[in-house]
This record gives sequence, C-alpha cells and structure tokens, in this order.
Amino acid sequence: MADHGYSERVSAIAEKHASRRAMIRLRRLLWRGLIALVLIPLVLVPVYGVVRPVSTLMIYERLTGGPFERTWVPFGEIASSLVASVLMSEDGKFCAHHGVDWGEISSVLDRSTDRPRGASTIAMQTVKNLFLWPSRSYLRKAIEMPLALYADTVLGKKRVMEIYLNVVEWGPGVFGVEAAAQHYFGRSARELTPSQAALLAATLPNPVVRDPAHPTRTLALIARNISGRARASGAYIDCLYP
Repeated sequence: MADHGYSERVSAIAEKHASRRAMIRLRRLLWRGLIALVLIPLVLVPVYGVVRPVSTLMIYERLTGGPFERTWVPFGEIASSLVASVLMSEDGKFCAHHGVDWGEISSVLDRSTDRPRGASTIAMQTVKNLFLWPSRSYLRKAIEMPLALYADTVLGKKRVMEIYLNVVEWGPGVFGVEAAAQHYFGRSARELTPSQAALLAATLPNPVVRDPAHPTRTLALIARNISGRARASGAYIDCLYP
C-alpha cells in the first residue's frame, strides 16, 4: 500500500511537471505568433509601396475555392467621384490625421461597452484587410492603430487609398473598385458616374447584404447623402488631388 501511494505521488508530480512544460511551450508559441504578427506587417508594408498586395480575405477565398473577382487599377484610373465618396463616407478626416483619428477613437471608447465599433480610418481598414482578421475586438484595434500609423507614414496618403480601393470587398467575392464597377454597373472604375460612385461607397459598411445595382430605398437615401458630401469635399481630399 505504501509503495502504491508513493507511485501515485510520483505520477502526480510527473503529470504536474508535464503540464507545466506544456504551458511553457504554449506560451512560447503564442509569443512567437504575436511577434510574427507584428514583424510580418513591418516588413511587408514597405514592400507594398511597389508591389500589389492581396488581403487576408482574398487568400482565404483562394484557398477555399470561393468566388473571386479582382482587377488592380492604378489610383489615376479611378473616378475622382468614387474616391471622394469613399473618403467622405468612411473617413472624412483622412487628409487631416496620420492614420488614426484619436478624437473619434476616444469618443467611441467612451460609449463602448463590449466590442469597439466605428472609428476605423481608411488606413486602419487597409491594414486590417491586409494583415488581420475581420471580427471586432480590442486586441485587433490595438494592433491596427500602430500599423495604421506606420502604413500612413511609409506609404503616404495616395498609396494607402489606392491599396484600400483595390483590396476592399464590395460584395461576396468581389474585391476592389474595378471588379465592383464591372460587376455591378458593367463599366470601368474610371467611367463610374457620381451616383454610381456614391452607391458603391454606401455599400461598404455591409457589402454582403447591400447591392448597389439594386439599391433599397434606404441605401439610395444614404447614397444621395454621400453624393452631396462628395460634391462638397473640397479641401477634405486635397492630399489626394493637390
């Protein structure tokens, strides 16, 4: 009996040490994953100054065999009304901040209870699309903000906007403004009318549900509001059209 009790104690101690070693290995893996999550964007952001990037969602669609439409188009070949509509709809202070709108972040944090909502600048959305996951969380926001500041500094405003417009999802499997213009309106991004541009911008907050080619009354109303703001954008977009 004494030997049996001793064996049980030895076994329990061994299991405890094995569990501790497993926890240490898990922590190391998590730390390495976190370091990789930080280092990979730091390396790729300068590369994306000259290379056409793809988003994490594009990679997922490719790997899973999902629908995929995307044609890269240079910034100069995108209708200025589309650029103004997206800027005024998604990030009206785009030209005034350096990747993060701290005033809006503070305002959102004051009224948030569980998950962070809103306050995502175009630079933040760009780095999220390129490197991070779609679901909202404070962890994702915490990673987004320094990456957005970094991307805004390294790439500059025009390149950030160009990348964003070419990687953002405009419908299931429809990535980038050229694919969206062709898919919904049968024309190039350069040929979009101001009303079509506003409809595309109004679709961005929920592209899986909203259809700019067949807008509901609510979507059409949102688009008209965006169109009016785009016409009055003036100095709000001067960093893109100096």
